[in-house]
Amino acid sequence: MSVQDTETETTTATTAEHGVVLTAVAAEKVKSLLAQEGRDDLRLRIGVQPGGCSGLIYQLYFDERTLDGDLTSDFDGVSVVVDRMSAPYLDGASIDFADTIEKQGFTIDNPNAGSSCACGDSFG
Repeated sequence: MSVQDTETETTTATTAEHGVVLTAVAAEKVKSLLAQEGRDDLRLRIGVQPGGCSGLIYQLYFDERTLDGDLTSDFDGVSVVVDRMSAPYLDGASIDFADTIEKQGFTIDNPNAGSSCACGDSFG
C-alpha cells in the first residue's frame, strides 16, 4: 500500500452540511468508544464557546439530544452535530484521532483559528 493510499483511507471526503470533516480514523475511534459504552443513540457534538486564553474553546462530547438549529452530517455511520452558532467558527475544520507516544486523543485542525494557546484547547 502506498503512502497516498494510506492518506486516502484516513480521511473522509464527504462534505458536511456544517463544514466539519471527521477522518476515517476518528470515526473508527468514535465507533469503538460508543461500542464500549453500549450506546447507539449518541452523536458526536462539536461546538465552540467563549473562554480560554485565546477567546474561544472547543467542546467535543457525546450527546443524545437534538437541539433546534443543529446541523448534522454522517461520516461512515458516525453522526457529527454542530449547533448553528458554532458552525461559522468550525467551517472547514477537521477532527482526527492521534494515538502516538507524543499524543493520544482527538485533534481539531481548524483553518478559522487565527491563533491558539499553548494548551491547544482554545483559539481566537
